[in-house]
Amino acid sequence: MNTDGFVRWQDLTSPEIRALVPRDPVVVLPLAAIEQHGPHLPLSTDLDIGLGLLDAAAEHLPEGLSAVVLPPVAIATSMEHTSFPGTLSLEPETALAQIRQLGAAVAGAGFRRLLFCNSHGGNTQLMDLAGLRLRRDHGLLVVKCSYFRLGLPDDVDLPAGELRHGYHGGALETAMMLHLAPERVRMEHRAHRVSIGARLEEEMRFLGPEGPASFSWMTQDLHRDGVVGNALLADAALGSRLVRHYGTAIATVIRETAAFPLDLLRPDTQ
Repeated sequence: MNTDGFVRWQDLTSPEIRALVPRDPVVVLPLAAIEQHGPHLPLSTDLDIGLGLLDAAAEHLPEGLSAVVLPPVAIATSMEHTSFPGTLSLEPETALAQIRQLGAAVAGAGFRRLLFCNSHGGNTQLMDLAGLRLRRDHGLLVVKCSYFRLGLPDDVDLPAGELRHGYHGGALETAMMLHLAPERVRMEHRAHRVSIGARLEEEMRFLGPEGPASFSWMTQDLHRDGVVGNALLADAALGSRLVRHYGTAIATVIRETAAFPLDLLRPDTQ
């Protein structure tokens, strides 16, 4: 069994899992979604991007660093997309219980470092709650990482408004899909779909779909097609740069998770 780089949890035997514990590896749980991404991108977009970025991260892990990748949580909470056919969504309580129970199984096997590697914005609150419960109940180090919070390459030249508002089916997601799975992009249905957030940005000081004062929204509130951003700006070359950037950044997060001093997590004082 080669334990450098990524190994898939489901490919191992039970004794091999036990043998990995003394190496103190990072266990990675990919979190994604199966949800509508408009007429031009498949329902699997978040899952495809999340797994593609992990593949890219594997190329940048230093020799001797091992990480065990769990089967992805492909279906979580996509409540904001349920007005559109094809979206699969669990109630938040169900999704939270699923993530917590997976984390508890990881802790029960003896592992101490768990990384949530997320590619769906609707999972951020689930990660916060599940991570805190797993820290409290099992003493796990739980690191929460969403790729879209890891910045952008210096050579990405997109309008500032696209970067602020085109976060669902816009240039960035479309570009990565054109790199990772171009055969699944319906090129003829790409368009520039302007988010209501762009209008509110001109009319309001604080209030918008995202930001310091945000309102709860369904995706049709942002645009009738349920996607926002200018997919016409996307190409595979941009997608390649994005995947390389995010893959490198995720590899750094894995490396830092492996290096985190566990004695900084203090035991319960009660």
